[in-house]
Amino acid sequence: MVIIFFRAIILLITLILVMRLMGKRQIGEMQPFEFIITLLIAELACVPMSDVSIPLIYGLVSVLAVFILHQLLTIFEQKFKPFRHLISGKPSIVINKDGVDLLELKRNNLGIDDLIESLRGTGNFSLDSVSYAIYEANGKLSVLESDNKSASQELPVLLVSEGKIDQKNINLCHLGSDFIDKIIKDEGIKSLKNIEVMTLEPNGRIYYKENGKKYKILNIDLPKESNPW
Repeated sequence: MVIIFFRAIILLITLILVMRLMGKRQIGEMQPFEFIITLLIAELACVPMSDVSIPLIYGLVSVLAVFILHQLLTIFEQKFKPFRHLISGKPSIVINKDGVDLLELKRNNLGIDDLIESLRGTGNFSLDSVSYAIYEANGKLSVLESDNKSASQELPVLLVSEGKIDQKNINLCHLGSDFIDKIIKDEGIKSLKNIEVMTLEPNGRIYYKENGKKYKILNIDLPKESNPW
């Protein structure tokens, strides 16, 4: 028991020193490879900490070897930009002056729901309340807020995503089955499949974007039976 106690102390001190040498970043600010290395170091330290049959030096050498690998990768990242993009990825602009960039979202294995959720985390609820939204290489969403005075901060509901109607939200809002069809007809949209995203706010404000076109804002009178969530 005493041996395990002192082995744990030695490994803990080693881990603290290694993590400090790796930099001051918080977990949420780590690059992907840094997060993986952190998990690997923790796993390497756990084995000799709990199994006294494994020499302590094995754990220490393994942790230091991974730390050296981290330092080498960091140097290569700083020296060669393409290598940095290969290892850590690069920022991805998911909202631009034309609106939501669905292609960039797909490249990051994200959907419209994920984007809206991330926007709420920045204090923005409407898709047009920001001029640009960028997913950084560490997964954090950075936004440049719009100076558009007409942008609303009402809570939007997603009605159409990637050409498909969200029937659950249609029912939630107590909208008729022909609600989307009427908008498509009035706006001269060729097909539902052409709509990348459409959201509706309680005040009747609609944000929608067609494939290859700039987003549009509509202000409509909601049916009396609709639910102003």
